[in-house]
Parts: sequence; C-alpha cells; structure tokens
Amino acid sequence: MVGADPRVEAAMSADRARSPGMHRRALRLACRIGLASVLAPLSLALVQCGQAPNPTTLAANSQANVQANTQIVAKTSTQVASGDTFEDRFPAPQFKERFPTASESFLQRQMSDFSPKRAVQTPATASYKVASLEPQVPYQRPQRDDLTTLVSMKSSAFPYFGNNPASDAPFLNISKGDRRGHRSYSGRVLWQDETYNDSRVLVHVPEHFDVRKPGVIVVFFHGNGATLERDVRDRQLVPQQISESGANAVLLAPQMAVDAADSSAGKFWQPGGLKRFMAESSEHLARLYGDPNSARAFANMPIVVVGYSGGFLPTAWSLEVGGISDRVRGVVLLDAVYGELDKFASWIESHRSGFFVSSYTHYTARRDRELMSMLRQKGISVSEDMDGPLRPGSVVFVETGDGIRHRDYVTRAWTQNPLKDVLVKMSATPSLALTRVAASPSSSSSR
Repeated sequence: MVGADPRVEAAMSADRARSPGMHRRALRLACRIGLASVLAPLSLALVQCGQAPNPTTLAANSQANVQANTQIVAKTSTQVASGDTFEDRFPAPQFKERFPTASESFLQRQMSDFSPKRAVQTPATASYKVASLEPQVPYQRPQRDDLTTLVSMKSSAFPYFGNNPASDAPFLNISKGDRRGHRSYSGRVLWQDETYNDSRVLVHVPEHFDVRKPGVIVVFFHGNGATLERDVRDRQLVPQQISESGANAVLLAPQMAVDAADSSAGKFWQPGGLKRFMAESSEHLARLYGDPNSARAFANMPIVVVGYSGGFLPTAWSLEVGGISDRVRGVVLLDAVYGELDKFASWIESHRSGFFVSSYTHYTARRDRELMSMLRQKGISVSEDMDGPLRPGSVVFVETGDGIRHRDYVTRAWTQNPLKDVLVKMSATPSLALTRVAASPSSSSSR
C-alpha cells in the first residue's frame, strides 16, 4: 500500500500472532474511521446548500478556471499551428453562393405582363450622340404597352367656383343648407358635390408613341351624360382610335359635368384656362411616359382639340380665351355646332396654318350651314367632303345621313372611327404645320 509504515506493519503482524481477537477489534475500528472520513465532507456540502458562496471558495475556483482556460488556449494554439484555423473550418461564402444565378432566380414580372397581349410593332432604330470614344451608338426604345389611366389635375374643368360668363353671375347659383348647386338651362338643379366635383383627366399614351419624334396632343371634350371610363374609354373608344391610327399622338380627356345634361366649361371659361391645363398635363405626361426630361417637349407639342356634342362649349372658349390658341393646330367637331359660331369663325380666320373639320347630323345642320356661310363671306374656301387629304388651312364640313345616330357619332360618322380617320389623314400630310412645334419650343405663343 502506498504510504504504509513498515514499523506499523511489523507491529500489526506481531499482534496478530499474539491475539486473534485483538486483531478483529482493530479491524472493525479501522472500518469505522474510514467510513467517517467518507461521510464527513458530504455532510459539510449538504450543510452549505442554500447559503451564499464563500468568497474564498470563489476565488479558488476562479483561479482553477484560469489555469484550466490557460491549458485549453495552449491546446488550441497547438491545433491552430497544426493548420486547423477558423477560416479552414468556416470558409467565407463565395459570390455565387450568396447570389443565385439567373436560372435559380424567380423571373421578374411587370404589371404589363398580366395584361392581354397584342401584336407589337417593332420600333424603328435610331441613334444619338454620347460622350465616349464612339461618335454614335445605336439606340432602341424599350417596348411597352399602351398606358391609359386617370389623373387628377388642379387645372381640370371642375370643381369650379367662378362666374358663368353667359350671365356674369356665380356658376353655383343654388344653395340648400351646406350644399351648393347650379340650375341648368333646362331648369334642373345639379349639385356641386355630385356633378361638378370630379377633377380627373383620362390620359392615354400609345405603346408606339415616341417623344423624340414630332407628335401631337389630342384634347377631347366629351358631351352630355358621360363619364370618362364608361363612355369616353369603353363606349366611344377614344384611346383605342388614337392607338389604331398609328399617329404619334397622346390623349387628354378632362371630365366635364358628370353624367349630366350640361355643357358647362368650368375652368375652361377662364382666360388662360387651356394654357394652365396643358402646362400641368406636361408633367403628368412626362411621368407616365417614363422620362421626366420629356416634360419640355410635351409642354410645346401642338394640340388638336376634339369636341363632341355638348363639348362644343369648352372647345369654343378654349379657342377664344385659352391663352395658347396659336398652339392649337386642328379642331374637330363631331355633331357639335350648337352655338358660339363667332368664336369658331374667328379662330379659323386667324389660324390659316391649322385645319378645321365639322361633321354633323340633322340636329346641328342649320348651325353648320350658318357657319359655312360666315366663312365664305370672309373669303375662306370650304370643302364638303372628307375624301381629300388634310392640308394647312383645310376647312371641311361633312353631313352624314339619317342612319347615323348622334349617340354613336364618335365611333360612326362619315366613316367608322372618325377620330382615327382624321389622325391618319393628318399624319399622311407632311406639309401640315402640325409637327413643327415639338422641335422648336419658341414657336408656341399666347393669345
């Protein structure tokens, strides 16, 4: 046994030889002492349970932990030296592991991907100069779908709180509690919050439109009892006719009196009303087209004003006091000469580089013939068919037969889709001064 004393061993041997009973008693005593030596530390530990740790004991344990940590660090250093580094076990991810390849990624979609597809014309290639070693590089405009949307504009026809120029009295001439309204010529009261509170404008940019090329803005004034979506867009197909014409044209159609038998012009009665409307619309058109820098081109693009039925009133006042009558290069009236003959005759006489077309049924025949007589007395030549091309100074009156209904006139007059026909004839006439303003901003003037 390790640590045994030889003298004790000799004495115990002698005792065993002298007395066997004494040996057994000594052995039992040794067993008791051994058992007590085992149970004493355990009892001490149980007594200390639930008491605060002894600071001296903590210090001793901390020292022991430091020594153990030192041994672990030494061992780790030995492993690092042998080549088992953190970088070896956890290598940094590569670029290809962090970003998926094209075949692993989801295909990105635009809202236009979910729209019905039509045959898309291949756009013509063009070139432009860049600051590089190459003098020119080819450019191809990205393909996109037609864009038709509604935009609220402060300068649109309504709401309007000014005077009615016909009577120089407030336009909203009826009140009932907090509500204000307008008594129309028929005697019916139309309330402002229902009929004259919509400031939206229908904007249409065809997919083939290119702002870098000479273009035109069509301003369409709808007739009585109409809304932009139900009638102008879906029933009269005005955006569709512009797209199908192939002309480099965009559309602005302000909401007039909402679904009411009223032709009030609202803000277009005011001097400079059309000018403010076109200035505001240029920013919206540039944003929708996708190029904010194109606002200047839109702000100087020539205008064709189209008035259908009750739209004659805002058309006439826009020509008379709109502030940019010289920028208007064409006027088209679709069964719309119900009055304001002097305003139409004045514009035709002073703008011989533009064109004027009025198509009519028996409802407006008397007024159209009166306007023709006024122009002929001024020495202005008048044509009465749409067979020939539209040229600068063209003045055309076309009477349609009894089978043509006034309600369908925007889609069926002297031909199917008459607005499309006008734009096709306009685009086919290079000599028409319609395409010069966009390239020379200084040419737009005020009146």
